[in-house]
Amino acid sequence: MSSTVRKAVFPAAGMGTRFLPATKSVPKEMLPVVDRPLIQYAVDEARAAGIEELVMVTGRGGHAIEDYFDASFELHERLAAQGKRDAIATIERLLPPAGQIAYTRQQEPRGLGHAVWCARHLVGDEPFALLLADDLIVGATGCIAQMMAAHAEVGGILLAAMEVAREQTGRYGIVEPGAETGRFVEVRGLVEKPDPERAPSTLAVIGRYILMPEVFGHLERGTPGAGGEIQLTDALAAMIGAMPVHAFRFEGRRYDCGDRAGFVEANVALALAREDLRDPTAAAVRAALDSL
Repeated sequence: MSSTVRKAVFPAAGMGTRFLPATKSVPKEMLPVVDRPLIQYAVDEARAAGIEELVMVTGRGGHAIEDYFDASFELHERLAAQGKRDAIATIERLLPPAGQIAYTRQQEPRGLGHAVWCARHLVGDEPFALLLADDLIVGATGCIAQMMAAHAEVGGILLAAMEVAREQTGRYGIVEPGAETGRFVEVRGLVEKPDPERAPSTLAVIGRYILMPEVFGHLERGTPGAGGEIQLTDALAAMIGAMPVHAFRFEGRRYDCGDRAGFVEANVALALAREDLRDPTAAAVRAALDSL
C-alpha cells in the first residue's frame, strides 16, 4: 500500500435542504461564492496540494457537476466570436486535465459515511484525502496541503479540527482529546453531534480529512448512527487504537457554507478580498446596514 496521498474524494450527493428551494434542482456544491461554485474552491485546493485524481460522489442532479467540469464547445465558440479571450482562459485554467476526474453515484442519501464508502473502488488500497465542499477554507496555504505535509510526519488518520462554541457541538463530530503536540492533538475518542453537556471537548472535526483505506471495511457494515445515517465519525472512532489518529489545528479561515449565514459571510468576505470587488462590495454592505 502506498503512503503517498494521490487521490481526493468529494461527497456531493447531499440534499442541501438548508438551501431549498435553490437546491431543488442544483446541488449545493454548485452554489456560487462570488463567481465560482463551492466545488471549484475544493477542487482548486486539492490540485494545489498535488492531488492527482479527483473522485466525485454525486446524487440525483449530479449531472450539473459533471457538465461544469466538462468542456463546453458551444460556450467556447460564442466567447471566441465575441473576442472574450480572458473568459476563455479563465474557464480553461479551472478545468482539471482530461481523465483526472471520476464519478460514482450515491443512490440513496444515507449519510457521509455511506458517500465515502461509495468511492471505495475508485480509491483502492491507498490513503486518500476527503474534502467537503461546503466547508470553504481560505489561507496562505491550502488546508489539505497543510494536512498532507503533516500526515507525512504522523501517518494514520488526520482530521482537520477547530474550536467551536460549546452550544454548537451538536452540529459536529467532537474530539475526545489526548496529548497535544504543536498543531497535533491525539484523538482518544470521537462523538458525533453530542449535546453540549455531553461533549468531551469543543474541538470539532470539520470537512478535511486524510483517511486510510481500512475505513471502508468499517463503513461496509452499514451501521446507522446519529440521525439514522451511516456516520463517518463512527467508523473513525472504531479505528482508534488500531492506527494513529490525530486532529490537526490548521491555519486559515473556515466558512460554513452549509449554513445560510455562513454562505453569505463567505460571499462578502471573498468579495472584499478581491481588488476588483472590494470598493463596490464595501459600499453595498454599508448602504444595507444604514438602511436597517
